[in-house]
Amino acid sequence: MFDIDKWQEILGTIRKNKLRTFLTAFGVFWGIFMLVLLLGAGKGMEKGVINRFGDGAKNSIYVFTGKTAVAHQGMAPGRQIKFTNEDLKAIDREIASLNILAPRNRVFGEYTINYQKQFGSYQVFGSEPDFLELNGERAYRGRLLNKFDEEEKRKVVVLGEQASKILFLEEDPIGKYVAIRGIQFKVVGTFKVKGNNSGRREERAYIPFSTIQAAFNQPNQVQMMALTAQPGVSAKEMEGRIRVLLAQRHKFSTEDVRALDISNTETEYLKLLGLFSGIRIFVWIVGIGTLIAGIVGVSNIMLIIVKERTREIGIRKALGATPFSIVSLILQESVVITAFSGYLGLLLGVGLLDLARYAIESAGEEMPFFAAPEVDLGVVLAATLILVVSGALAGLVPALKAARVKPIEALMAD
Repeated sequence: MFDIDKWQEILGTIRKNKLRTFLTAFGVFWGIFMLVLLLGAGKGMEKGVINRFGDGAKNSIYVFTGKTAVAHQGMAPGRQIKFTNEDLKAIDREIASLNILAPRNRVFGEYTINYQKQFGSYQVFGSEPDFLELNGERAYRGRLLNKFDEEEKRKVVVLGEQASKILFLEEDPIGKYVAIRGIQFKVVGTFKVKGNNSGRREERAYIPFSTIQAAFNQPNQVQMMALTAQPGVSAKEMEGRIRVLLAQRHKFSTEDVRALDISNTETEYLKLLGLFSGIRIFVWIVGIGTLIAGIVGVSNIMLIIVKERTREIGIRKALGATPFSIVSLILQESVVITAFSGYLGLLLGVGLLDLARYAIESAGEEMPFFAAPEVDLGVVLAATLILVVSGALAGLVPALKAARVKPIEALMAD
C-alpha cells in the first residue's frame, strides 16, 4: 500500500541533508556507471578483435608447403615438400570428418591487370569456390566462382572491390574483360572482405583453380590448401590427421614442424575467447567492488541517520509504531537513495555507450581492435536487480538497529 506520509518524510530527510545525500548517492552512481562503461568498452574491444577474423570460418586450417628440418628414412633434411592434386584426392578420401577442402595457387609476383587504358598491379590467385567461402570473401557485385567455372576451366575472374574501382572507375565491371598477363578473363563479380587488412585483401583477383593450373603453367601443383572439420571435431585434431597423412605420403617425420607450415585459426580464436572471458570477469570484479564501496557508504550514512534520529524513533515506538514500520522506513529511504543514484549511473553509462556507437558507425570506418560498444539487456537487468538488492542490504543493518531501540532509552538519548 502506498503511504504518502512515509514518502514525504523520506523526501524531507533528503532535502534536509542535501550534501550528505549527494555524497552518499555519488558512490553508488559512480559504481554502476563504471560497471556499465567497463562492460560496454570490454564488449566493444571483444567485437573489434573478433571482427579482425572477418567472415571467414573460425575453425579453418591453412596448410602450406615447407622444407624438412630433420633426416627421415635415410633422406637428408632440406627437402622441399610439394603438394599435388593426388594429395588433395588422398585427403578427401582418407581423412574422416572433413567438411571443406579447397586448394589455392598464386601467380607469383603482383602482375598487372589491365582494362583498356587502366592498369593495376594486383595478386592473382586460383582457387576452388569453397575457398572464398572459407576465407571470408563475400560477393559484392555479380557472383563469386562456382563449380561450373572449375569443372570447365573457364577464363573468368572475380575482382576485389578496391581493384575494381581502380580498373573500372565508375563503370560497372560485370561482363567486361580484363587482361591478366595477356590472357583475357571475363569479370563475373567483385567481392568485399570484412576484418583484418580488408583493404589490402580487396586488391586481389581470383580465377578458378583448374584455370590457373592450365593457363599459367602450374600442372599438378598445389601451393596451399585450406580445410575445415565437421561440427564437433576440433581443428587441432584435424590438423594432426593431416600432418600424419602428408608425412606418410611425402616421407617426412611427423615431429618435423618445418616440413609443413600450418595455420590453425581455431586455436587463435579460442585463445582470444579465453582472454576476453578473463577480461569480463576482471571487469565485473572491479565494477562490483566499486559498487560495494558505494553501498558500504550508504550503509554508514544510514547508521549515522539512525543515531541522529534515535529520540524520534523512541517517540514513534512509544506512540505505538511497530518494529516493522521502523525497519520499512529505513529500508525504503536506503533503497530510494541507492536505486535512484544507481539508475542515473546506468542511464549515463548506456547513454555514453550509445553516443560512442553512433560516432563509430557515423565515421563509416572500422577502428583497429575496437568496434561499436554495447551492453547486453541481461547485464542491464542484472544491474537493476543489483541496485534494488544492494539498496535493501545497505539499509538492513541500520534498520534492524533502529528496530531494537527501546523507547525509554531513546527518549533519554542526547
